[in-house]
Amino acid sequence: MKGVFSDNERLFAQHLQNKLYPNHTYSVVSGGEPLAIPDLTWEQLKHFHATHYHPSNARFFTYGDLPLENHLEQIQEEALCQFERIDPNTEVPPQPRWTSPREDHVTCSPDALAPDQSKQNTLCVSYLLGDITDTFEGFILSLLSSLMVSGPNSPFYKSLIEPKIGSDFSSVVGYDGSTKEASFSIGLQGMAEEDTERVKRIISQTIDEIIQNGFESERIEALLHKIEIQMKHQSTNFGLALASYIASSWNHGGDPVELLKISDSVAKFRQALKENPRFLQDKVKFYLKENTHQLTLKMSPDEDYMGKQTQAEEIKLQEKIQLLSDGDKKQIYEKGLELLEAQSKTQDASCLPALRVSDIEPAIPITPVQMSSAGDVPVQLCEQPTNGLVYFRAVCSLNTLPEDLRAYVPLFCSIITKMGCGDLDYRQQAQQMELRTGGMSVSPLVVPDSTQMDTFEQGILLSSSCLERNLPHMFHLWSNIFNNPHFHDEERLRVLVMMSAQELANGISYSGHMYAMTRASRHLTLTGVLQETFDGMEQVKFMKRMAEMPDLSQVIRTLPRIKKHLLNPEHMRCAINATPQIMSESAAQLESFMQDVAETKRERKPVRTNIIKKPLDPQGKSGASRKLVTEPNFQPCQMKTFFQMPFPVNFVSESIRTVPFCHQDYASLCILARMMTAKFLHGEIREKGGAYGGGAKMGGGGVFSFYSYRDPNSVQTLSAFRKGVDWVKSGQFTQQDIDEAKLSVFSAVDSPVSPSDKGMGLFLSGLSDEMKQNHREKLFAVDHKGLVDVAERYLSVGQRTCGVAILGPENDAIKKDPSWILK
Repeated sequence: MKGVFSDNERLFAQHLQNKLYPNHTYSVVSGGEPLAIPDLTWEQLKHFHATHYHPSNARFFTYGDLPLENHLEQIQEEALCQFERIDPNTEVPPQPRWTSPREDHVTCSPDALAPDQSKQNTLCVSYLLGDITDTFEGFILSLLSSLMVSGPNSPFYKSLIEPKIGSDFSSVVGYDGSTKEASFSIGLQGMAEEDTERVKRIISQTIDEIIQNGFESERIEALLHKIEIQMKHQSTNFGLALASYIASSWNHGGDPVELLKISDSVAKFRQALKENPRFLQDKVKFYLKENTHQLTLKMSPDEDYMGKQTQAEEIKLQEKIQLLSDGDKKQIYEKGLELLEAQSKTQDASCLPALRVSDIEPAIPITPVQMSSAGDVPVQLCEQPTNGLVYFRAVCSLNTLPEDLRAYVPLFCSIITKMGCGDLDYRQQAQQMELRTGGMSVSPLVVPDSTQMDTFEQGILLSSSCLERNLPHMFHLWSNIFNNPHFHDEERLRVLVMMSAQELANGISYSGHMYAMTRASRHLTLTGVLQETFDGMEQVKFMKRMAEMPDLSQVIRTLPRIKKHLLNPEHMRCAINATPQIMSESAAQLESFMQDVAETKRERKPVRTNIIKKPLDPQGKSGASRKLVTEPNFQPCQMKTFFQMPFPVNFVSESIRTVPFCHQDYASLCILARMMTAKFLHGEIREKGGAYGGGAKMGGGGVFSFYSYRDPNSVQTLSAFRKGVDWVKSGQFTQQDIDEAKLSVFSAVDSPVSPSDKGMGLFLSGLSDEMKQNHREKLFAVDHKGLVDVAERYLSVGQRTCGVAILGPENDAIKKDPSWILK
C-alpha cells in the first residue's frame, strides 16, 4: 500500500472517502493502512478470508455463447457443494447523515514536477447522495454530473478551470457510484493556499447558478447522443465491462437486469423533463444546495511528509520489536525461512483447468480490405458489422517537420480539437463534436518497421467515429480543423497546457514503469529517441517548463508552423470501417472532405534524407506506400539514468536491443519474456522482493525490456533481472513452462478484435495477414533449445547493448556510482 499512497491523487481520494463515510467500512483503507497492517493478526486475516471470500458472499456472472446449464453445473459441483451456506454479514449499513457540513485537512508529499511549485494545494467539496440500488436515480445523478463537470461547456469547467485558479479538477470529481451510497465531488488541484475561500465561494455560487439557469437543451441532447453511441459501439471487453458496470449495485442488493435497461431510463428521463422542465435543477437543489452531509477536504504539501512517514514506521517497528521475546524473534526468523523456501518451490498446477497448445487454431482468420483512393490520398476500406457506426482514421506524416518542433507534437495533438475551428469557438466546437460524433482525437504515432531495426514511420493519427446519419457533419468538422484551426486564444491555450502538464506529472507514480522502460530504451534504437521525446520524461519536463512560461506567445507562433507540416494531404492516408450498406456513402463523404482540404496540400521535402518506401497494399497493386525514416549507421549506446522522485518506491527497467518483428528470433524472445515473467521474475521481484509487479516484455521495436512496478528495491532488482537470464541459460525450465508461456502469448495474439479495429494492423503498421501467420507459425515452433540460445546470444552480459533507468527516492548507492547519470 505504500506504493499506492506514493500517488498524491490516490492519497487524496482515500482520505476523502474515509472522511465522508466515517461510521463503517468505508472509513478504513480496504487494502490496509501501512501503519495499521502490522497490527493485523493471523487469526483476524483467516476469519476475514473465511467470511468475505466464501461462496455465500459471491456473485456469479457469465457472458458468452456457451450453454449456461454447463456453467451452472460446474459451479455447483466444483464450488458450491464443497461449502455449507453461511451468513457472511457483509451488508453495508447506511451512513448516518450529518446535520451540518464538515471540513478537514490532510497533508501530502510535495511534487517536484508540479506545473507551478507555489500551487500544490487541493480542495474538494464532496456530497453524500442516495443509495445506488435506486437504478433510475443513479442514472439521473450520473447524467447530471456529466452536465455539470464534463467539457468546456459545463458550468464548473467555466467557473473553476477557465479562471486558471488551479491546474485541473481535483483527482476525485463528479459522480461516484462505487459505494453503497453514491457521492458527488467537485474541486481543484494545483491551487494556491490563499485561494481556498475563493474556490469554496465559486463552488457555492455555481450551484446557485445551475439551480437558477438549468442546462441548455442542446447539451442534454449531446449527452443522450453520447449514450446512444456507447450503446452501439462494440468493444472486445464488452462482457467484462458489463460485469464491472453492474457489480457495485448488485453487490449491495440492486437489480442487475434493471441496470441494463438504459433505453428505458433515457425514455423515463425524457418524460420526467417534459413533465417538469426544472427536473434537473430540483435534483441539484436537493442533493447539493440543501444537503448538509457535505465534506470540504483540503490537502497541502508538507516538505517533511516523507520524513514523518518514515519516522512513524520506525516507531511502529520499534514498538513491535520491544514486545518480542528472544523466542518470538527466533520463531519469526524460522517462519521467514519457511516462507522463503515455500516461495522458491515450484507450485503444483496440475489441479487447475488448462488449455493445451494443440487446442490453439493453427491459422488466423483473414480480414479482407479494399484499397482505394480519395483524390491522390490512399484509402483502406474495411467492411464490418459496426452496428450503425462509421469509424474514420487518417495518418499524416511527420517526415517534413523540422527537428526543433518535434517536442511540441504531443501538445499540438492534444489541443488541435479543443481550440475551436472555422466559425466555431472552442465551446461550440466541443458541443458539435458531442452532438455529431463519438469523439474526435489526434495522437502522435511512432511505428517501428517490422523487418529492420532503426527504421520507423513517424506521424500523427486522426481518429473519429459517428452514427451513419452524421457522416457529413463529422467530415465537416475535420475540414474546419484542417482549413481553419484556431490557435490565437492564449487564455484557452494556457488552460490546456496547465491541464496537460498536471496530468503528466500525476501519471508518473501510476505509470512509472512505462517511463522507466521508455527512458531505458532511449539510446538503443532510432525509434527510442523519438518515443522518449513524445512519451517519456523528456515530454513531462518539457510541458512543465511550458506551464511555467509567463508568456505563451512563442508557443502560439509555433503551432501554425506545425500545422502546415502535419495537416497536409500530400503526406496522408485514410481508413474507414463501416457496414457494407454505408461504405459507398462513407467513401463519397471522404472524397468530399479531401476536396475541401485540397488547398492545404503542399509538397514539402523530408527533413531526413534516408527515406524508404513500403507498399500499403500487400499485393502491391495500388502503388501507394508508407514512407519510413531509416538510419543504417545509427550507433546504439549504453546508459544508466536515475530520476530522483518524491515517492518511497522505485520503478526499475533494463532494456536490451534485439531484433525486429519479422526476424526468426523474435518469436522466441516473446515466449522467453512471458516464461521468465511467470516462472522466475514474478517470484523474485514480487513475492520475495515485495514489489507490486515485475517482469519482462518483448517490444515491437526490437527492444527486450525488464521492469518492476512500485518496487521497494532498486539495484537489487537489476540483479534479479540478471539472475532471470542465468536461469534461462541454465535450461532449468520444463516443456510445461514453455507451453504455458505460449498459451499466454497466444491469448494476446488471438485476443478478439472489434469491428472498429479490423484491418488496423495493416493500415497502421503494415502488418499483413501473411506476416501475422508467419509469426504465428514461429511461435508454435519455439522450443527449449531455441530459448536457451536466444538468451545466450541477446541477453548475456557482454553480448548485449542495454540501457537502464530507475525512477525512485533518493539513493546514496547510485549517487556514489559514477556510471549513473542523475536527473
